[in-house]
Amino acid sequence: MSGVQPSPTVWARPRRERPALTVDRIVDEAVSLMDAEGLDALTMRTLGARLGAGATSMYRHVANREELLELAVDRVYAEIEVPHCGRPETWRMALNASAHNMRSMVARHGWIAAALPAVGLYYLGPNVLRLNESLYCVLDIAGYPAAEIDTAVSTLLGYVIGMSVAECAWLTKIARGDKSEQELLAELRPVVERAVAGYPKLSKTLALRGESDIRAVRYVKFQYGLDRVLDGLQARLGGRVE
Repeated sequence: MSGVQPSPTVWARPRRERPALTVDRIVDEAVSLMDAEGLDALTMRTLGARLGAGATSMYRHVANREELLELAVDRVYAEIEVPHCGRPETWRMALNASAHNMRSMVARHGWIAAALPAVGLYYLGPNVLRLNESLYCVLDIAGYPAAEIDTAVSTLLGYVIGMSVAECAWLTKIARGDKSEQELLAELRPVVERAVAGYPKLSKTLALRGESDIRAVRYVKFQYGLDRVLDGLQARLGGRVE
């Protein structure tokens, strides 16, 4: 009989040690799974199979899928950097960079567009709190009215998350098809032109846009709205900061 013969004793067989199952390892794998296959792919059974762990082992660390999703959202928030703001005049640059860092994070993790509404009204994870604390500090250094900083940060994040999630949902839909974003829009353009033919303002806007690089268009739209939000915050400072 050919082939490798079984060892006569268990102690002589090579053994593969599995990495210890921890909350961090579970969350890392959950993020990896959702990045690859989307939010719907995340189940405790699927995740356990990827980790080589049974359901009982999983539930010792994470109570349920909802709790795991909340942990995953906080994990990716760690990727958002808020530049140091050492002087009042740098506040706008710091908030602008932070907004773009958040937009990039959402683009990397397309599942978050559907995940955010599912994790509740209160985000108390350490990375979410760190982000908010850092943004509060930027506005405090700028001299923003203390009683309004919370609302100002909420306004900024509301704009950034809203625009980024909408953009991400669009790109996720594109990814499911067999055409690039630019190819799809080129195909749809004649249809759009016919649809807006009776609306002069829309027709003019479409004509002005021409055959622009759609990625550049998305960037410009995001930056335009962000600039207007920052203009509003600057106006509230009473012109004290350039």
